[in-house]
Amino acid sequence: MPPLPISIAIITKNEEKNLARCLASVAGLASELVVVDSGSTDDTAAVAGAAGARWHHQDWLGYRDQKQFTTSLCTQPWILALDADEELSPALRLELESFFSSGSCTAFQGASFPRKVHFLGRWITHGDWYPDRKLRLFRRELGRWAGSPEHDFVELDGRELKMTADLHHYSFPDINTYLRKISIFGDEYLKRQIALGRPWSLAHTLFRPSWRFFRGYFLKRGFMDGFPGFWIAIGVAFQTFIRHSRAYEWEHSRPQEAASKPADIPAS
Repeated sequence: MPPLPISIAIITKNEEKNLARCLASVAGLASELVVVDSGSTDDTAAVAGAAGARWHHQDWLGYRDQKQFTTSLCTQPWILALDADEELSPALRLELESFFSSGSCTAFQGASFPRKVHFLGRWITHGDWYPDRKLRLFRRELGRWAGSPEHDFVELDGRELKMTADLHHYSFPDINTYLRKISIFGDEYLKRQIALGRPWSLAHTLFRPSWRFFRGYFLKRGFMDGFPGFWIAIGVAFQTFIRHSRAYEWEHSRPQEAASKPADIPAS
């Protein structure tokens, strides 16, 4: 079938391996590929060029604003926003094609799909990490990026179709990758708490990690994913504990800075 009236929008930095997989999953699907890079030093540009993508450079603005900038460069009526470490499953590609061939694109202004993570050698299909539904397909003039710098999402003016096929996500190739992101997200969470004037809470620090473990492992059946499911439940609980502990560290170790420079948190 001919290419769909879609611009595929991707942000990158040193993503040559991930980007090759991502672009292979959408080869021939869309009328336009737009890649915005924030300073790659590997072969990301060559991978994008080989796929026929339009390449742009933009210094890093944060996830939300970088993606909005990428959206502003797209020219097709529809936008499919992907991260470089994602790919369309074969089933999702077929569902997207059917969305346009069946005429559903006239009844809906956007579509979301469940996102499935590959972690510790298996696909995760339970717990806090699944289905992790994301709205990523939207009419260009009716969708915009919103949310916090590290947890962005698309706001849609219109009806959303909930597709059933999975978007594949290779976000954590190993445990160390997850541990490094805990520090990054902890910094962003602390900035928001300080900006909102929310003090450290002992109750939240003690009980919210336990709740996150119980919810993910038991209520959301994380135990069905074997040891990786147990590791994720522990990891999410630990990440929650670190986030709330950061507020205590800030209040007790740097009281003057907390009062006078709420946004000046060193990067991890």
